[in-house]
Amino acid sequence: MPHRSNLQLFLGRLTSRSLLHTDEQQAILDLPAYASQVSGNQDFVCLGETSDFACLVAAGLVGRFGQNAEGGRQITALHIPGDMADLHSVVQPRAGSALQALTTTTILRIPHDAIRRVAARYPAVAEAFWRDCMVDAAILSQWVVNVGRRNARTRMAHLICEAATRSRKDGESQALTFQLPMTQAHLADSTGMTAVHVNRTLKSLVDVVKFSGSTVHIHDWDRLAATGEFDPGYLQIAAEPAERLRIAEPA
Repeated sequence: MPHRSNLQLFLGRLTSRSLLHTDEQQAILDLPAYASQVSGNQDFVCLGETSDFACLVAAGLVGRFGQNAEGGRQITALHIPGDMADLHSVVQPRAGSALQALTTTTILRIPHDAIRRVAARYPAVAEAFWRDCMVDAAILSQWVVNVGRRNARTRMAHLICEAATRSRKDGESQALTFQLPMTQAHLADSTGMTAVHVNRTLKSLVDVVKFSGSTVHIHDWDRLAATGEFDPGYLQIAAEPAERLRIAEPA
């Protein structure tokens, strides 16, 4: 299958938290997927739009956002390769939040009907989907606290720590050098600041983290995490194999 490697990334996200048997994993890898490339700063799921597919990020970076009546946007989550950015749309097809490619991004559109069939046939897969959506909800909760109750340095440090932790390779607790192709305008929309305030805030953190274009270099993880009040538990990505959950069992 041409998109198997991208579906494997999504499967890896699911199996990092959920225990799935071989046939259940294969059912996910066999999902039909239709690729499209989206230019940077282009919306590909609009607010209020009703869709019949969910979007898997294959390459690039996606922001989920809400928007006020004047058109001001608040990014409420970042989605990296392997994320099904709107898996919740399978049960709520009308978009309450929108999706934008923050850089040139490849999206795999997976029909809702196909996802529903797999979930109906394999209850443990449905459980894994549910758990994945709960992680997205936990991230949203943290982002609300970040914008509403943390100062500028803490907000920015927390966002960078989350991105570093989610960008880690196997065997790492976080990535100390990684790609984060966000402009200062994107960072502003993610942290509730102006672009000018973002620039000042990044300068205030230069002793612990530095941006070189889209590459982030973390010089002192412990200080950055302390500044950001960052506890990675809400991401649920450090589970040992024995801790991965499975409630559903075959009848």
